[in-house]
Amino acid sequence: MAMRAPLPVRDGVGPTRLRVPRTGPWATIADYVTGRFAHIDPDILLARFDRGEVVAIDGTRLTRETPLGAEDFIWYYREPPDEPRIPYEVTVRHLDDDLLVVDKPHFLPTTPGGGFLYNSALVRLRQRFENPDLTPIHRLDRATAGLVMFSVRPATRGAYQTLFADRAVEKVYEAVTAVPADGMPHLPLAVRSHLTSSRGSLRAIVHEDREPNAETRVEAIRVTAERAHLRLLPRTGRMHQLRTHLAGIGLGILGDRFYPDLLDEAPDDPERPLQLLARELRFIDPLTGHAREFTTGLRLREAPSD
Repeated sequence: MAMRAPLPVRDGVGPTRLRVPRTGPWATIADYVTGRFAHIDPDILLARFDRGEVVAIDGTRLTRETPLGAEDFIWYYREPPDEPRIPYEVTVRHLDDDLLVVDKPHFLPTTPGGGFLYNSALVRLRQRFENPDLTPIHRLDRATAGLVMFSVRPATRGAYQTLFADRAVEKVYEAVTAVPADGMPHLPLAVRSHLTSSRGSLRAIVHEDREPNAETRVEAIRVTAERAHLRLLPRTGRMHQLRTHLAGIGLGILGDRFYPDLLDEAPDDPERPLQLLARELRFIDPLTGHAREFTTGLRLREAPSD
C-alpha cells in the first residue's frame, strides 16, 4: 500500500519522499541529506530543516539535530529547478467528475522528473484546475505525444487504475518509420520479446534467451516509397516496448534518439519530434459499465498524406 504523504500539494507539486538509512557514518538525518545531495549548497538544504519543510511520516518537523535512525522516510518539497518553459500546451479532450483526458504534446513529461518540475503535464493541470488530487492513471514518455488519463478524485481512482493493471484498456498508437532499403516486413505482424528495465537505465534491455513478456501487433496504415505509417496495438505495457519492437524488425521510429542506436544527448528539436502518438483509448467504464472511447486530436507530422 502506498504511503500517504504528510505534506500537501503546493503550487501543483507534491512532496518528495526519501528513504533514509538506519545506520551509517552520519550523526543526523541532515548530515545524510547534505551528503546525499552534495551537488546542492548545504546551506540551502539545512534551511529547509530550519523552515520546518522536512517532515516525518506523521508530519512531525525534523531539525538539523534529528539523529540518524529516527525515521526511515522523510518528505520535503523539491526546490524549483531553473527550467525554461516548454512551449507546448496540454489540450483537454474530456473532463467529468472522475476522469480528465488530455492530449500531451511531444517533449512535455507526464510527471515531474529529469530536471522538469513545473514543465510537466501533471503540475500544469493541477494548477489550471486548482485540483491537488489530480493523478495520472498511466504515463507516456516525454518524447511521445497523445492521450493521457488522469484521475480527478481519490474516491474513484482505484477503479480506473485497476483497468490498466488488469490490461483491460485497449490502447492504439501510431508511428511513422522510414521504409528499409531491403523492403518492409510482411504486415500485420505480432512482435514478441522479453523486456526488462532498471532504475536509471535509459533503454529497455532485450533478453533473447527468455520467454516473451511483451507483445505488440503492428499494422500498416499507409506505406509509400519512403515512409511507413503504422498502427500499433500493444498487448502489454513494458518500458519503451513500442520503440524496441519496431527497431527490432528494422522499422526504427523517425526522431527516435534511443533506438536502434543511443545517440548523444542533444537539445529538443521541435522539427524532429519522435513520430509516436498515443491515438486511442477504449475500455468499459468500471463505474457505469458503459463503453468509453477517446481519440487524440493530434497527428504525426511525418505521416504520409492520402
